[in-house]
Amino acid sequence: MKMLFKTALALAVSASAVSLAQAADYSMRLSHQLPASHHVAKALEAFAVEAEKNSGGRLDVQIFGGEQLYKASQNHVAVARGQVEAASILSLQWGGTVPEMQVFSIPYLMTRPEQLEKFPGSPAAALLEDKLQQKGVKSIAWLLDANDSTFTSQKAPLVAPADFKGVKIRGLGRLVDTGFIAMGAAPSTMPGSEVYQGLQTGVIDAGVSSLSAVYARRYYEVQKYAVVTPLITVYQNLVVNPRWWEGLPAEVRNGVLAAAKSAELSLAAQGAEQDPEGVAKLEKTGMTVTVHTPEQRKALEQAMQPVVVGEFLKTTADGQKLLDLVRQL
Repeated sequence: MKMLFKTALALAVSASAVSLAQAADYSMRLSHQLPASHHVAKALEAFAVEAEKNSGGRLDVQIFGGEQLYKASQNHVAVARGQVEAASILSLQWGGTVPEMQVFSIPYLMTRPEQLEKFPGSPAAALLEDKLQQKGVKSIAWLLDANDSTFTSQKAPLVAPADFKGVKIRGLGRLVDTGFIAMGAAPSTMPGSEVYQGLQTGVIDAGVSSLSAVYARRYYEVQKYAVVTPLITVYQNLVVNPRWWEGLPAEVRNGVLAAAKSAELSLAAQGAEQDPEGVAKLEKTGMTVTVHTPEQRKALEQAMQPVVVGEFLKTTADGQKLLDLVRQL
């Protein structure tokens, strides 16, 4: 019954979108999982406006955020099958389909501002884009979601490796979770939309998400401490259906690419350093916030990175090649 209702809702929304797009020659429905207040969601709205403007009114872009059409785990298949033209997909969610994308889940491997600046357009990015293309989608932008992972907890702050022992923490996927396990934590993977309830009910003791997501999803209502650290880099891949993409006139495609590049550059600039305003916003909610020092980061890197790299290399024959390319950034 629930599935029938969801199918009917998706059809109704799609029909409405078609009606809205009648004045345009082409329609681009874009699905994502983020709440409207999230900084990447706002960047996608700006992308839509610019893409439409660049097309001279020939393209109508409709954003369906907050899992209105598809769950986060369903977006890839929906785009590959042409059920929607585009989606923004968290890099953490590609692990089972494109194991090479787990390179971003290696703690402290690619989080420095200079690396993030060089990555789009690099050989490392090209290798990953080719892997995505092989799975039926074309990536047109690397939207920086976060490089300011934030551990939240209730009893005590999670600063040093020893603080994680025995803690039930939100997992971030099989690979990075091996690093949590190495410190004695018990990770439980769940999407960001479920973390608040997990913290509230005690299913997990601690959360981990981006600084902006911790605030947007109101984790401060159920957690007292926050520790900000560049643990991993999280991207949103803006992907499109290749058949739809090739069916667009060159000038419309170029307009979309220009808008995607604007969003990419805007988010990269925002994520160049950990956001002091974001820290201040959490502190105003009453949370006690700690920003990791270089020495504290190094302690977690030494505890987590070796075991995670070892697991990563088991997942793909191209793992060492990709690691070498990333380390050259």
